[in-house]
Amino acid sequence: MQLSRRAIGVSALAAALIAAAVGISVAAGRDDSAPTTAASPPGRVVQPGAPGQDSRTLSPDELSRLSAPPHSAADAEFMRRMVTHHLQALELTALVGGRSTSADVPQLAKRIEVSQNEEIAQLRQWLVDRGEPLPEPHANHVGHGDLMPGMLDATDLTALAAAKGAAFDKLFLELMIRHHEGAITMVQQLYRDGGGVESAADRVAREVNADQSIEVRRMRDMLATR
Repeated sequence: MQLSRRAIGVSALAAALIAAAVGISVAAGRDDSAPTTAASPPGRVVQPGAPGQDSRTLSPDELSRLSAPPHSAADAEFMRRMVTHHLQALELTALVGGRSTSADVPQLAKRIEVSQNEEIAQLRQWLVDRGEPLPEPHANHVGHGDLMPGMLDATDLTALAAAKGAAFDKLFLELMIRHHEGAITMVQQLYRDGGGVESAADRVAREVNADQSIEVRRMRDMLATR
């Protein structure tokens, strides 16, 4: 997936400039097409130029005007919605025991359970640290609010709960792929809406995107063998 180069570039550069301003040596963020910039000595901040342009050292006056970009309403909404999205994924993994007859699907479900629980804790902590409200209880339940990208409806969940053996494994993979792809779409929407400029929000969004993308590829490979 192609994330917003502007949004990612701004937040990565801001984080690098602020860290170097307090005496930490940081390598500034860059596009893949940009030349490699060595970490600046403590007390100096080098701003990488655009492709084909030279880098330059920021003056003390320029450094004094720098500040970390604050989080936005789009960031907070993304975090709340992603908590709800992840909670439904845990509903799916909870159905695996007693229904799957394979070795690989339960192993996959356990990995998803662990990673999604870790990300839920990270997302909630981000909200708490910024004084933002947490998502409503049971917001992941079908019929509670609008369905987000990739979220399953009552028909999907009923069909999965009723399936057994090989049929369950196949349907589980199909539905979880759809669910994960929905999370990736939500990351795209975050950057489209101007979010992800705050460095922490950008990092969380990129981690969600990377984790879900890796698992989608793994599940597609598993589904291709069935």
